[in-house]
Amino acid sequence: MKHPVNLSRSLSLTSVVVTGMAFMALTTVFSTYGIASKISHGMVAGSYVIALIVMMFTAHSYGQMAKAYPIAGSAYTYAQKAINSHVGFLVGWAILMDYLLIPMVNFLLFGIFFSAAIPEVPQYVWIFTLIVLVTFVNVKGVKLSANINMIVIGLSVLFILVFCILSVKSIVTGTGTGILFNLDPFINTEESFKYIVAGAALLCFSFLGFDAVSTFSEEVKNPEKNIPRAISLVTIIGGLCFVVVSYLAHNVWPDYTSFKDSDSASYEIVFLVGGNALQAAFLAKTAVVVFGSASASQASAARVLYAMGRDGQLPENFFGKLNKRTRTPVNNILLIGLLSLSALFLSLTFVASFINFGALLAFTAVNLSVVFLYYGKRKERSLKGTIFYLIFPLIGAVLTTCLLFNLDFYSIALGSVWLGIGVIYLLFMTKGLKHKPPVLKTDEIDSSQFNEAAKNM
Repeated sequence: MKHPVNLSRSLSLTSVVVTGMAFMALTTVFSTYGIASKISHGMVAGSYVIALIVMMFTAHSYGQMAKAYPIAGSAYTYAQKAINSHVGFLVGWAILMDYLLIPMVNFLLFGIFFSAAIPEVPQYVWIFTLIVLVTFVNVKGVKLSANINMIVIGLSVLFILVFCILSVKSIVTGTGTGILFNLDPFINTEESFKYIVAGAALLCFSFLGFDAVSTFSEEVKNPEKNIPRAISLVTIIGGLCFVVVSYLAHNVWPDYTSFKDSDSASYEIVFLVGGNALQAAFLAKTAVVVFGSASASQASAARVLYAMGRDGQLPENFFGKLNKRTRTPVNNILLIGLLSLSALFLSLTFVASFINFGALLAFTAVNLSVVFLYYGKRKERSLKGTIFYLIFPLIGAVLTTCLLFNLDFYSIALGSVWLGIGVIYLLFMTKGLKHKPPVLKTDEIDSSQFNEAAKNM
């Protein structure tokens, strides 16, 4: 069946990297620093190094799968094509909750921040306003969203540079450790290594931006080359920023037990190195970054729903349609906006509990998909093939599985419940696994979108 309307290939490599970095939110290192410092016993930089290593193996697998299947759907599509449709559906179901909830996290943070700054205006007003604004931007089209994200990333990078410069200045003048080069932020011989691993399990959430990149495979020029490049760039740039900022933050404030409130630890650190001016800039930057991350995450979620709807695993008449004028999945964008209204009564802790479970489960599935596809079906078993298509992805799968089992009890429990619901729906849809879930064949995608891609190269 031919689809008369397709996603528009309008994004360059730079645009999709910016979108991924906006989703990742480079300054998320500040938002999570206090909690991560508590869990890792002050070794946040070490936890970020572990998380970056794990994510590099997984990013490699995402890049290989994006080359094979440059279509929307991300982990769902990869597992479906490489392993089987049942596994693909469950992977899509697991990661779907992440995509639906990540925008909500941003809306909650926006409401919390602005209601604290201007208590005269109720929190629900701020949340509702941002939901409407982000939904409008994404309905207008991904290119507008990418242009806005360019501004967001620019401000984020500027703030990080200022923070790093002021932190170095503070350290060399005797603040904190007074030592610019030391290993304490990475590993403390008096503490157990398990705390670093626990911190890494939490901080994998920070790297979800590279996963979001793959959901734009049908909107990027020359996707077979640019998607793998974008995935690697987003992972490396984000990881290095996280490591550097957390390293300096530790040296500025080495005693992680002395924060007044671990949730707002970064506010205290920022004030220490830059006073009221930097703290005001930090609050303004936070508002802008939250908008950018909410916009990018809502757009990504809409495209995962679109891929599952187009395949018939969700009602196609609603989820698998694109707007003829904007060529965006407007129905899905509006639905996510409506679902995000639950941010008016859900807590941030409850929402965040789901996210890492689905992400790490999907990461494991993508690593295994490389083995199934390249080493299994395509028999890429030379020395190079064994390294890139067997050893690397298996290492990635083992590492992501280890981090999955290092999540807290609530994350595992809530994630398992959601996965269980997905299993029940799958059994219902396939009449007890007697039938396969509907699967979209790659050649069913209208070739006009690839012709358009060729014109734009």
